Amino acid sequence: MSYPLPDILNHYGKAIAKVDGIELKGKSVPNTSINGHMTSFLDKDGVMGLRLAPGELATFLKEHHTELMDQHGRIMKEFAVVPAAVFNDLDLLVRYMKMSVTSTKALKPK
Repeated sequence: MSYPLPDILNHYGKAIAKVDGIELKGKSVPNTSINGHMTSFLDKDGVMGLRLAPGELATFLKEHHTELMDQHGRIMKEFAVVPAAVFNDLDLLVRYMKMSVTSTKALKPK
């Protein structure tokens, strides 16, 4: 996989390895998914987007002073921008990724 930010991708991979049921996918957009629904991804700048259930999303946005993910001028209403403080704290990142997997499993498979 060619990716311009190997340290970020490496850290993302470490977090993924600690979450049951997901694996690193994607060549141009590193991501994880469950039942056809993306749970997380890294954009071209190495910013992580994370899908969370509505209540969890609102809490995450408020607690971490972040916003919804914007990709190519489109707001992704179910994805939060993961701030550096959360991304760099492996235990905290894994905790949120597990929440994402749990809530995404409840969605109807694509």
